[in-house]
Amino acid sequence: MTRTNWDVIVIGAGAAGENAADGVVQGGLSAVIVESELVGGECSYWACMPSKALIRSGLALRAAKSVGGAREAVTGELDVAAVFARRDKFTSNWDDAGQVSWLESAGIDLLRGRGRLTGEKSVRVTTADGSLLEITANHAVVVSTGSAALLPNVPGLAEARPWTSREATSAPSAPDSLLIIGGGVVGTEMATAYASFGTRVTLVARSGLLGALEPFAGELVATGLAALGVTILSGVSPTRARRSGDEVVVELDDGSEVTASELLVATGRTPVTGDIGLDSIGLTPGDWIQVDDTMRAPGFDWLYAVGDVTHRALLTHQGKYQARAAGDVIAARATGAPVHDEAWGAHVATADQAAVPQVTFTSPEVASVGLTVAAAEKAGYSIRTIDYDLGSVAGASLLSDGYEGRARMVVDESRRVLLGVTFVGPDVAELLHAATIAVVGEVPIDRLWHAVPAYPTMSEIWLRLLEEYGRPTA
Repeated sequence: MTRTNWDVIVIGAGAAGENAADGVVQGGLSAVIVESELVGGECSYWACMPSKALIRSGLALRAAKSVGGAREAVTGELDVAAVFARRDKFTSNWDDAGQVSWLESAGIDLLRGRGRLTGEKSVRVTTADGSLLEITANHAVVVSTGSAALLPNVPGLAEARPWTSREATSAPSAPDSLLIIGGGVVGTEMATAYASFGTRVTLVARSGLLGALEPFAGELVATGLAALGVTILSGVSPTRARRSGDEVVVELDDGSEVTASELLVATGRTPVTGDIGLDSIGLTPGDWIQVDDTMRAPGFDWLYAVGDVTHRALLTHQGKYQARAAGDVIAARATGAPVHDEAWGAHVATADQAAVPQVTFTSPEVASVGLTVAAAEKAGYSIRTIDYDLGSVAGASLLSDGYEGRARMVVDESRRVLLGVTFVGPDVAELLHAATIAVVGEVPIDRLWHAVPAYPTMSEIWLRLLEEYGRPTA
């Protein structure tokens, strides 16, 4: 490619980068994406898709075994090799030809190489053969370089060659035993998957599981993991790690040791900004990139960032949401079209603040949106909390014999609207979007009474929550 100038340059071809470029092109501008790895990024090859493919088969088998009649028909165990083969299909065997084809169909150019800012609207691309290409943007540069696994500063840990989320989701087979450090989403999801494969899983979680969610979510997931045979060690932290032959040995601060075939470190994320040239424009390499709600970096009229690298909401769907706002507002500003940057306007990512939906694909699942009780209280809201046993809903009892789960809604009493909703139980993920609409739309409690759930479905939980809250006032 001999071209060196585009309206917009996007550094990083993950889901967020692709959506930002698409918005720019649909707005009438030209765009190029610079990518050093696979087009499609972390979600397509090492995160969302492969991890859920690894988890789903075990969940489906347990679901069948939980229903009388189906239970009696299940005569075999999980075919682990078939699960990994299915995972490979979802990653296209780590081949990005399909994603590249989509870029071409969308009118987005692609440069293979590592992009580095060199100044205002300028990027240097280092290609695979080491050659350098200087490119410029007429209007904007969008940074979408994502995040990487964070290794804690534990002596010997790096030398022990631990897995990160990438190795856990791309492993060719299941190890005999797996030690997981970290009780967040990655740790609990991978514990769910590998325990389903027959791997002996030990999970070290200093502060318990899923601490950013409602406390009952972590408690129910801990019970579910224990039922799968996972050993959970809470209140302890690793102090040293070492490789010993084919095993990893991790020392804990209570004086005990844990030995496993493989070690997965899932203790957080760090921004991939250490070598993208932030210093050339006065920013600090290795930092998260701060942005406003239009995803533009303060102090710059040309620099935008989307996705994990902003540290606003480290979720693929939120990154894509941010990217749609950024792509559209870049096009609007470049062409002189009206900019709608008010809260909930067309060119802002307002939902990042207090309406982020998330599903943790554990056994049981956790689906949540908006604020937890703790977050709402910290924000100063006057709230009322309504809890309900999901297992007592007719649709849930039909779904699974002995269904166990819980639902909570957090209500802003001054406005009588929902601030947050959490569901925990088998197959609750599909309940989440209704809750998201209620939170984002600030639908009054009295109006929600008129959204009648079909019977007998799990959505009847809405009626039960509203009954617990109280009858309409008008």
